Amino acid sequence: MILFSFFTGWLLSASFAPINRWYLAPLAIALWMWLTYKSKHSVRDIFIVAFTFNAFLLHWSSTYVGSIPWLILCLGESLLYLPLALARRERIYLFPFIFLLLEQIRSQFPFGGFGWARLAFSQADAPYRSVAQTGGVSLLTSFVLLIGYSLVRFKQNLLPVILIIAILVVGFFAPTLIDRGRFDSLVVQGNVPHLGLDFNSQAKAVFLLHVKETQKAITQSKNYKVILWPENSVDVDPYLNKDVSNQLKSLYLQSGRPLIIGAVLSHDSHIRNASILWRNSATSTYIKQHLTPFGEYIPLRSIAQHFSSYTNQVSDFSAGNTMVIHHIDNVGIGPIICFELIDDAYINRVSRNSELLLVQTNNATFGASAQSLQQLSISRIRAIENHRDLISVSTTGVSAVIGADGRIIQKTQIARADYLFASSHLYSGQTWANKLGIWAFYMCLAGWLLVAWMERRRNFSAYR
Repeated sequence: MILFSFFTGWLLSASFAPINRWYLAPLAIALWMWLTYKSKHSVRDIFIVAFTFNAFLLHWSSTYVGSIPWLILCLGESLLYLPLALARRERIYLFPFIFLLLEQIRSQFPFGGFGWARLAFSQADAPYRSVAQTGGVSLLTSFVLLIGYSLVRFKQNLLPVILIIAILVVGFFAPTLIDRGRFDSLVVQGNVPHLGLDFNSQAKAVFLLHVKETQKAITQSKNYKVILWPENSVDVDPYLNKDVSNQLKSLYLQSGRPLIIGAVLSHDSHIRNASILWRNSATSTYIKQHLTPFGEYIPLRSIAQHFSSYTNQVSDFSAGNTMVIHHIDNVGIGPIICFELIDDAYINRVSRNSELLLVQTNNATFGASAQSLQQLSISRIRAIENHRDLISVSTTGVSAVIGADGRIIQKTQIARADYLFASSHLYSGQTWANKLGIWAFYMCLAGWLLVAWMERRRNFSAYR
């Protein structure tokens, strides 16, 4: 069973980028359920599956910082899967209910949660991915669980198959959203001098690379309304550095278009990660609310410093507390800064108040690893969930233009300076997932509880 557990964990990780085979997720879930039912050491085997899954999936977190932080992350995440052991043997019908509940818990705990490994985020290419419009990430995860459960229970019970059909039918009755036309933008990926943790020491050089790539692009076309830069493209505070401020103003005058930049601000004794709409000066400023633990602040610093010498290089950022939407020609552009992409509540709020989503991110500290591709898959699911076109712009790639159906319309390569002229649809109105918010999770959880109650009444002798 130990080797089988390792294989199941690897198979589940292979459904995510970079291997990115969506159909392996329901198969791996079916194997995990079967293993949980059959195993005499369910706690051990569940931990092995979970640890193997997380170790392969999150290996990018070891880039430049070594193995210890990566292993601690995998260990912590894997321990949160152990309650699945409650579904062993004749209680296997509890597996989907517990799995979905644990997925939500991991998205909120500890330190604000880390929902990177949610099943839904492996399904950006699945033919049924549009169910995310109906019930969000929770319903898409539930759909994967349903397929896995039906593979295990098909001979004994057609209920999971019936539920799969019902969910697909309900998806056809999604609210009608209004297409308000198109919006053109210039997406600039300036790249960095070199990848690595010393990214911040290259701040002025990174800024100049984005200036250079923008100047190259604006000579090619004027058919855009805004210039989009990534997170950390302006790590030299434009309020303190006149040269940076003047060059931003010069780009605005040359192009005749405003910029939305990603900047680190420190002029008021607090360090803040910001998205700024810039014309002659800042027009609107959004301060990142969901900070990255161990990246933008260090929880339990006195303990963490014993495990990594890089802890002392991280200064704690201050979080914002107000949602800000950038407006250009009456078009609302919702800023999402990197880690906020996995925050359900924030994504829900910003989508309700905007017609186009903008993800500003910096992947330089993870090199050419799978982190950027995995983040791109999450962006695609968020676009589907809220039926919004989405633009993801990174310092080093992959930057992409994504349609409301999750299709990648344009994209760049990793570690290469580039730019894209994007033409995006603007949508107003809300999907069922957006209207329901957290209630979509509660409804899915209640559904699984009902299935568990119905299954409990059936004879499980066929498993023996």
